[in-house]
Amino acid sequence: MASEAAETLKCLMADKKESPIEEEEDERNLNYNPPAQKSLLEIQELDKDDESLVKYKQTLLGRGPVTADLSGPNVSVTRMSLLCDQAPGPVTMDLTGDLNALKEKSVSLQEGAQYRIKLYFKVNRDIVAGLKYHHVVFRKGIKVDKVSFMVGSYGPRAEEHDFLSPSIDAPKGIMLRGNYQIKSSLTDDDKNVYLAWEWSLDIKKDWNE
Repeated sequence: MASEAAETLKCLMADKKESPIEEEEDERNLNYNPPAQKSLLEIQELDKDDESLVKYKQTLLGRGPVTADLSGPNVSVTRMSLLCDQAPGPVTMDLTGDLNALKEKSVSLQEGAQYRIKLYFKVNRDIVAGLKYHHVVFRKGIKVDKVSFMVGSYGPRAEEHDFLSPSIDAPKGIMLRGNYQIKSSLTDDDKNVYLAWEWSLDIKKDWNE
């Protein structure tokens, strides 16, 4: 039988699937069960002779020694990019500075374009379970759309983690062009909010407009 620690790590790795969440109340339908909480030290020390478990640990935690950063939050979101094959280049937002500036400087997409959101973040101390990305879209103060994705569970390491969302369709049509305000957040299973930010999106007729 697989050890309890191995099952814990398998569960952590399994929930990294890119699962869209259409409604908050539908999360229970994802068949997602949070793994039993174990400290980082417990996971590092258990079953050192189990080759398959060692590989899981390396995938989740990296190969090098893990050092805890006690000076800030367990999860630090550093930046977000909008990726689109038709765009002149990626649009990247720095999430470590003045977040109010993101609302004042709009990013642009061509109407109907398919884009993906890429998040970059660090896990500083303990394994974090069930990260979720969520955003709500407003136009002229009215909520018009919302998107949620299961990001997954990650362990602390020196390098950043990243998450690439499934494709999202930008609005299309003359009536849907214009400015949109988006409220984004990254949370976990325990409803901890690691970052909440707002940004502005302009939908235009073409890239050169």
